[in-house]
Formats: sequence, structure tokens, C-alpha cells
Amino acid sequence: MDGLILASTEALKLLFTGDPETWEIVGISFLVSFRAILFIVPLALVVAFTLAYGEFPGRRILITIFNSMIAIPAVVVGLLLYMLLYSSGPFGGWRLLFTQTAMIIGQMILAFPLLVAMTHVALQGVDLNAWQTARTLGAGTVRAMFTIMREVRFGLIAAIVTAFGRVVSEVGCSIMVGGNILHETRNIPTAIALETSKGNFEQGIALGAVLITLALALNFFVAMFRGRDMARH
Repeated sequence: MDGLILASTEALKLLFTGDPETWEIVGISFLVSFRAILFIVPLALVVAFTLAYGEFPGRRILITIFNSMIAIPAVVVGLLLYMLLYSSGPFGGWRLLFTQTAMIIGQMILAFPLLVAMTHVALQGVDLNAWQTARTLGAGTVRAMFTIMREVRFGLIAAIVTAFGRVVSEVGCSIMVGGNILHETRNIPTAIALETSKGNFEQGIALGAVLITLALALNFFVAMFRGRDMARH
């Protein structure tokens, strides 16, 4: 018990004294995950919108596939991406393995089905007539899409927050394609795994506290946004 208290005290010191290594890891983790979400959201929205309002063969099968892909373990995505980016793999010449770019690609793959599935569910709650009315009134496809997206803004924000929470805390894919390289690809989850295995619980607890704080902040943001949205209606 005394050891836990001591480790927690040292962890707080690392955070509040601005330990460079600890905060560098936090910065890398947030930067990589933010970029992954930023890059994949537009594509996910287009796909979700197409699945919600399009009519084409295989549509229901695609919806089922995206819903099923949410459960794919991060380490499996990491393994497949590793095989593609390995020096003797199809894309080995790109030299992306063990870089932040590889981590971003991996996290984009992880976030994509979750964003599509959650956004599609949100869009299903909007009356199809809203889309047809917007088109009838002369709105272009893009403008009509933005009109519908505004109607489901809470569901959209919830999807983005959930996807960000998943990728920023995953360890399997990041450690396989990132390599956990200090100052380059070491993010919060991989650093926690490494430092804990070495018995350095102080930094592990400090980084874990950052993740917990982030999770609480994101949930508070979503709840606050939903409360304001409901109050307006």
C-alpha cells in the first residue's frame, strides 16, 4: 500500500512539474490520434451518408460488414499493416514502418468502421423526407448533406469522440507499426506497457491519469453538448 501511495505521489510530480519526457509522450499520442481522426472523418461521413440514403446492390451487406469490423482487435489491424509495410512487403519501399505515419494509418483503419457505423445509426433517425425536401428545393448534394449532418450533430460528435477515445487508448496496433521508439512513436498506451513491465510505475500511473482525465473530459463535453442541444428544443 505504501508503495502505491509513493508511486502515485511521484506520478503527480511528473505531471505537475512538467516532466519533459512524460509530456512529450502525451503530445505524440494526442497529435497522432488527432491527425488520424481528422483525416478519416470526411471519408467516413461520405460512406455513412451513402449507406443511409443510397440504394444499390449489396448495401445491407456493407452495413453488416462495417458493424462487424468494429470488433476487430487493434493488434490484428497492426499485424496486417505490419505485413504490408515490412521491408519485404508490398509497400515496404515506402519506409513507413515504425513511423508516426504508420501509426496514423493504423488508427485511421481502426476508427473508420466505428465512425461509419455510429454515423449511419444517427442518420437513420432522420426522416428521409428531409433529404428529399432539400434536394427538391434546389440544394446541391454537398449542401443537402450538410443540412442533414446538422440535424444529427450530436450523434456525429458522439461518433467522433468515441472514435478518438478508442484510437488514443489502443496499444496493439501502435506498438506493432510504431515500434514504441522514444521521442518518435512512443505514445501513452505503449509507454504505460513498457514502463510497467520495467517496474517504473510512476510514469505509468502519470500517463494513465492523463488517459482517465481525457476520458472524463470527453464524456463531460458530449453530455454538456447534448444538454444544450436538448434545451434548445
